[in-house]
Amino acid sequence: MDKILIGPFSQLLSFDHTPLKGALTDDQIEIAKYAGIVVEDGKIVAIGNYNDLKKSEHNEAELLLMADDTVCVPGYIDCHTHLAFAGNRANDFALRNAGASYLEIAESGGGIWSTVQHTRAASESDLTAHIIQYAKELLAQGITTIEVKSGYGLSIKEELKILRAINKAQQSVSVDLIPTCLAAHMKPKDYNGSSEDYLNEIAHELFPVLKSEQLTNRIDAFIEKSAFTADQIEQYFSKAKEMDFDITVHADQFSTSGSEVAVRFEAVSADHLEASTDLEIELLANSHTVAVALPGASIGIGCAFTPARKLLDQGACLAIATDWNPGSAPMGQLMTQATILATAEKLSNAELFAAITYRAAQALNLSDRGRLRKGELADFAVYKTDNYQNITYRQGTLKPIQVWKKGTLIYTKGNEIC
Repeated sequence: MDKILIGPFSQLLSFDHTPLKGALTDDQIEIAKYAGIVVEDGKIVAIGNYNDLKKSEHNEAELLLMADDTVCVPGYIDCHTHLAFAGNRANDFALRNAGASYLEIAESGGGIWSTVQHTRAASESDLTAHIIQYAKELLAQGITTIEVKSGYGLSIKEELKILRAINKAQQSVSVDLIPTCLAAHMKPKDYNGSSEDYLNEIAHELFPVLKSEQLTNRIDAFIEKSAFTADQIEQYFSKAKEMDFDITVHADQFSTSGSEVAVRFEAVSADHLEASTDLEIELLANSHTVAVALPGASIGIGCAFTPARKLLDQGACLAIATDWNPGSAPMGQLMTQATILATAEKLSNAELFAAITYRAAQALNLSDRGRLRKGELADFAVYKTDNYQNITYRQGTLKPIQVWKKGTLIYTKGNEIC
């Protein structure tokens, strides 16, 4: 790929030296003014003053001029989604707002099992098309890396169908899709054995296929009273570790114990954490496990937010993701959710941007993106504004005018994805 100099940008937020863990203040945001980015072979070669770059050893680079008053930020990373689904649960939302409990909704035909039935009925090609559609919607928000979970199949055959659909969707979108196996979402209602039997079957029959077909290197599980207990998941995660899978955990959404398991198994992330107490916060802060807040689920269910302020002040690494799913978090708007959480939990702009860029990359065990600096992927979003603060101030309504992936312009506002 030819070398390109892109700019000048009124402001460029690099996050080159901001720490991976703990609280951040806005004066820690590294802002380059009248900045340019030199890109070659999909990676950033240099960042600096635009005029200086034109006069440097990069003076032979092709020039790609930006409009006046533009802000450049790292491409966002949505590190927790459930995009691989079929069906609709609008009635669940209406019933929940009318006062119905989770159990009552499930008994009336709603809940996760409703989505499982719709997803099982969908073809692999149908699921692939859905994932592509949702990925394009996230791309238009400036999101360049998207984690996508299975978990609405709940059988070896159906989980494979979902993960293969994610793999096929990757061939049709420019953003990176990071697949995760969530076969341990709940014990399927049509499974005749115990929860332990189901987990053992998945671990010994599905895990080897995931490896042989290279469908995913990530294993997730929902540790909750309505799903699997910490004791039940022990052997499942042990098998995953033995086979060198990365582990992530749906933890502490309604009750605690999940984050303790996540830390003990050195999981890359513990996600949800709405029920986490000071004990769980301390455990996460003193570990390498990323705490992932999912404000969309809090909004969708009407429960407390993840204690993001306490997690950061204790020294944790905090990421924020959409949790886009058909039941509890149907919004799928990362910046809107992040700014709502920031308002509720008093997060700085620096903490917000870190949580959806390089700290979110850490939750996916990715070290090549999330910052704008030499050697990292040239993933970035461009906004038509002269002040980065307007991005959070507008709470998600200010959209990028361009999105770049590996040094290629893949989205222009108003046009289809390249």
